[in-house]
Amino acid sequence: MRPPKELRVSRDRSLLTVLFSDAEPAELPAEMLRVLSPSAEVQGHSPEQRVTVPGKRHVTISRVEPVGNYAVRIVFSDAHQSGIYTWVYLHELAAQKDAKWQGYLDELEEKGLSRDA
Repeated sequence: MRPPKELRVSRDRSLLTVLFSDAEPAELPAEMLRVLSPSAEVQGHSPEQRVTVPGKRHVTISRVEPVGNYAVRIVFSDAHQSGIYTWVYLHELAAQKDAKWQGYLDELEEKGLSRDA
C-alpha cells in the first residue's frame, strides 16, 4: 500500500486527518486511535488477549513519527507510544471508522467501562 498523500494533526491535537489517494480525507479522533492502538499492550498476542482501554476521552496526539516507508508511530498525551500504525491499518481505520468505533463503544458498555477516566 502506498503512503497517505497527507497526515495532518489538528490544532487542538484531537484529530488526525488521513488522506489516501483512493479515498476521501478521514478524520480519526485521537481517542479512537489510542483505544484501537495496534500495540501488543492493547491488541495482545492473540484475540483472546485483546484489552478494552477505558478512560481516554480527552487523550490527544503529542506527535507523529515516521517509521520507515510503511508506517507512523503516534505518541499520545498519556505517554502511550508503542503502536506502529501501518498504512494498511490507517486505511482500514479510515474505511471502517464508524463500525470500529461502535464496536469499541459496545465493548465498553458490555464490560461496564467508561470513556472518562
